[in-house]
Amino acid sequence: MRRPLRALRRRLRGAIRRATAPLEPIVGEGTSSGHKGLYEMLRHVIPNDHTRQVTSAYYVQKVLEDGRGALCVLDLGCGDGRSIDLFRRMDPEVSWTGVDIESSPEVDERARTDGTFVTFDGVNLPFEDGSFDVAYSHQVFEHVRRPEPLLREVARVLRPGGAFIGSVSSLEPYHSFSYWSFTPFGWYTLVEDAGMTVRELRPGIDGIALVQRHYRARPPESRGWFASSPLNEEIDEWGRRTRRRPALINLRKLQYCGHLAFEARKAR
Repeated sequence: MRRPLRALRRRLRGAIRRATAPLEPIVGEGTSSGHKGLYEMLRHVIPNDHTRQVTSAYYVQKVLEDGRGALCVLDLGCGDGRSIDLFRRMDPEVSWTGVDIESSPEVDERARTDGTFVTFDGVNLPFEDGSFDVAYSHQVFEHVRRPEPLLREVARVLRPGGAFIGSVSSLEPYHSFSYWSFTPFGWYTLVEDAGMTVRELRPGIDGIALVQRHYRARPPESRGWFASSPLNEEIDEWGRRTRRRPALINLRKLQYCGHLAFEARKAR
């Protein structure tokens, strides 16, 4: 009788381990239905250098450091114009233009006059082809009713080699007239179809933290989650414990991210 009981206990322990263990990322193989896994499709844009969660400011610093001379920047969906401070703090000589629709909760709060502000219809950007070195978009496209034609407009107004950078909602509750949440694969596909080449996708704050932040009416401790959020910290610990490469840790974070940060380029 003891032998069957021991065997049963082993099977139960194994079942519990399998049920409670984190899912392993699919690496280099398709799903059971024959489709490619996320890593297989996006491995060329998932960075392997570090696993820090980032915001759109990460790419502002990167493109300004890489740029030569004063850059012409378009803030698409500029709202109250707060990114002026971000760009000018990193480069006082930057030429900044903000564009947004005529009225939104964020636009209606605008009080500053130290930038060039332009109104548009939400689709057609009122600028000549190749007007800007950088197009920046911070948490905007989830609010855009027709994202595909607007992305094509972004590509049009960028100069050859110009950068499209920012962040967008991936797993985030409804807020401020939002329409969409984009999966990493979905956002990659839209940007590429618009005529730009995605270089990097990086995870921002995790989706569970964003849900908690909305549900609990933005508790004070949630401000720190944009620098390091709880699920991302858990994934980092999983990566250290299992000795995963940074790219695979980033992959897991991207699967559950609330905000998705990106860098794309227009062809030269």
